[in-house]
Amino acid sequence: MKNILLIDFGSTYTKITAVDVDQEKVVGTARGITTVETDIMDGLNQALAALFAKTGKLEFSEVLGCSSAAGGLKMIASGLVPEMTAEAAKRAALGAGAKVLKVYSHELSEYELEEMRELKPDIILLAGGTDGGNQRVIMHNANMLAQIGLDVPVVVAGNKSVTPTVVKILSEKLTEVRPTENVMPKLDELNIEPARIVIRDIFLKRITEAKGLTRANKMVDRLVMPTPAAVLKAAELLSQGADGEPGLGDLMLMDIGGATTDVYSIAKGDPTAGGVSLKGLAEPFGKRTVEGDLGMRYSAGALLKAAGAEMIGAYAGCSPEEVTDYVAKVEADIDYLPQTEEESRIEIAMGKACVRLSADRHVGRIEVYYTPFGTSQIQTGKDLTKVTTVIGTGGVIINNPEPEKILQGITFDETTPQILKPQQPAFFIDKEYIMASMGLLGEAYPATAVRMMKHYIINR
Repeated sequence: MKNILLIDFGSTYTKITAVDVDQEKVVGTARGITTVETDIMDGLNQALAALFAKTGKLEFSEVLGCSSAAGGLKMIASGLVPEMTAEAAKRAALGAGAKVLKVYSHELSEYELEEMRELKPDIILLAGGTDGGNQRVIMHNANMLAQIGLDVPVVVAGNKSVTPTVVKILSEKLTEVRPTENVMPKLDELNIEPARIVIRDIFLKRITEAKGLTRANKMVDRLVMPTPAAVLKAAELLSQGADGEPGLGDLMLMDIGGATTDVYSIAKGDPTAGGVSLKGLAEPFGKRTVEGDLGMRYSAGALLKAAGAEMIGAYAGCSPEEVTDYVAKVEADIDYLPQTEEESRIEIAMGKACVRLSADRHVGRIEVYYTPFGTSQIQTGKDLTKVTTVIGTGGVIINNPEPEKILQGITFDETTPQILKPQQPAFFIDKEYIMASMGLLGEAYPATAVRMMKHYIINR
């Protein structure tokens, strides 16, 4: 028996999973209330007490952790053109598990610099220009960031021709400046993995201290990565397999939270229909998007605005006024839970709206253009119509008796055929809430993590 403890320090709860890697089984799970402001060990100790009450006292050969506590890893990205290097910088930040507060393009202004100061990011990602291309914008932005007045780490991932100069400018005023490869070395070519690695390294070495997680160091052997990066890692493993253990192929994962909805897709996403051409920036194989206006509690009001009471009401089979009343209750008390059958239907409908809108934004689209030579079809983003595996996680999905109704929002809609969502997916639920834990476990035991996900999520 070789027990490993896997910890997710979340903004609300500290969630733990005990795993016996020899028998490839989950020994037990538990959670406690995260207390970053006082002592993060309080929540961990609560969770451990709850776990041991079910399993008895356990000894662990290794303890690994991930974190989204205190708002997670907050980043700002800056690039040259919104659709190109700025978008590439954003994708690198999201892939590293960050919450992107703002993306800036072109030359930074004094107003934008002041806005950055108010946002107080954990890391700034500075990109701009393809290799050998535009130098002026990234040089201007480096001089601006040198005046920001915050000792915030800056990752430089732009035009390699001026990277040494940019690093020198920033290093005169900032403590930590880390150069890496250009996130977009050539036009339409993404290269985000080197930046992701550097961002993760900074998170491990510096951000954990800012979040108070060093107080858990006596127990945690390694804080491995931000929680969203752990979930992405798990999804990639389950999709692709590891060390001879086959994966499931292309898949999507939907994670609905109180404040945001995260969508993951592990797929190349090339056109599946004939006569369709690709346009725009290449998509990462493992893609994560975050929708800050789609959430079940903190963002309930924003969800109502984005979806509309009519959509949610239609899903729930009730009036728009009843939806508005329920959302008002949730906004007034984020711990409020459905008390009636009607409120339960509205809760499901809110979750389905989160899924539908976030999936619509995540997947690719086809546009038809009319030319003198006939029509042409252009795809931007990923074609995910052939994805057959969709996994749901997050409180509203895991704790709901009818999670499949919520996940229905991810399916292809014939009334909007230009939105390339999965046509005939099978739904699976992360009932044990182990995706982040499996991402942690997969760092050292990738094949074991794949087999355990197949057992606990796919073959329940």
